[in-house]
Amino acid sequence: MCETTSAFDEKYRQIFEEETRGLHRRKNHDPECTIEDIEGILRSLYIIDGNDVEGRGQLQDTAVSATIAAYEHFLAEWKKELTV
Repeated sequence: MCETTSAFDEKYRQIFEEETRGLHRRKNHDPECTIEDIEGILRSLYIIDGNDVEGRGQLQDTAVSATIAAYEHFLAEWKKELTV
């Protein structure tokens, strides 16, 4: 059980980091990317998270959770930059 948990924790970390890097790349290289764009994607991710009707399984739940966390974190950082 402990090995499984650590595997999911590692997958969560990996997805979180990949998503965060991708968001930073998009922000830095796409002049049309806005906070509103990222917030829209996040809203879609919340819907995907809530639409677990048939059960995705723990791996997909981990992936969705990590992706949502990355978007939330990225948005918080970006909004903080604007207030400084």
